[in-house]
Amino acid sequence: MKKNIFIPLFLLLSSSLLTAQSFVPLIKGISASFRGLDTYSGNTVWVSGSKGTVGYSTDQGRRWQWVNPKGYETYDFRDIAVFSAKEVVVMSSGSPAIILRTTNGGKSWTEAFRDDRADIFLDAIDFDGRVGYALGDPINGLFQLFWTTDKGRSWKDVSDEMVLFADEEEVAFAASGSSIQLYKNTLFIGTGGKYSSIFAYNPKLLRVDKYDCPILSGEGSAGIFAIDFWDTKYGIAVGGNYMRDQENSNNVLLTRDGGMTWNRPQSPVSGYKSDVQFINENIVLATGTSGTDISRNGGQNWKKISDISFNVLAKSKNGKTVYFAGSNGDIYKLTLD
Repeated sequence: MKKNIFIPLFLLLSSSLLTAQSFVPLIKGISASFRGLDTYSGNTVWVSGSKGTVGYSTDQGRRWQWVNPKGYETYDFRDIAVFSAKEVVVMSSGSPAIILRTTNGGKSWTEAFRDDRADIFLDAIDFDGRVGYALGDPINGLFQLFWTTDKGRSWKDVSDEMVLFADEEEVAFAASGSSIQLYKNTLFIGTGGKYSSIFAYNPKLLRVDKYDCPILSGEGSAGIFAIDFWDTKYGIAVGGNYMRDQENSNNVLLTRDGGMTWNRPQSPVSGYKSDVQFINENIVLATGTSGTDISRNGGQNWKKISDISFNVLAKSKNGKTVYFAGSNGDIYKLTLD
């Protein structure tokens, strides 16, 4: 197992001199496709991906340790959730679907969840404190949903308790772990495929709402790939068609009523996007294989700042640093002005 890999940093200017962003490479050429990314505090970042790959840095990406779980070398860890510098949960997609936990920085891993059904496919996990959910693609017309109240140590199948009905050929995407978001008591879920929608799932109110989302969809490769809500009402959905990643006809939408209605921004993102995140109330970043865009007015206007292909982004808890990872085994860091 390789540890303490160090790559000297050098500065790459972005394509936008007006916004003066700089993307700094941290890791290049790891033999894995990264889709899971999360941070803790201001210095710790964890990443997960294909070929059972899991790694972390505690010094803002200068040095990395790779702590791939033994016996899971063929698993694709599509999402990751970080509770502290050493307590982490990783989720695999495909069958069997598993969720692993570590409390010692990856020195050992415990299998907290396993589903051996041939048609199970997990898309994302998200937590708010100790409470979390894992979402899976539909089986027999119902999205699969699993619930934890102990930071992922144990999981309960709640798919039949407050059902999430899927329309024909409707799915969720496991592109960045951002197709769901748990905000306080509401779990927001973005879907795609032949039909795109937003679920607002609130078990405390015994309520599930499903709203149309008119983002680019209609094919198995299109729809909502990521969502982010600033509060219970104001949110952003991004996506498009990953098979035509330069197309930007209808890849980003905004809501101000919790997903009931959606509107296009004043200017769009530059192409297909697989992840989006509010850095603060005004600054929003969206990334994908088409590159990275920034908005400085809450998602209304977008400007491309990089052509580098990424799958996922995550901000540090203090919002000063943003990390990016992609399919070529690369990890970058962006420091905003």
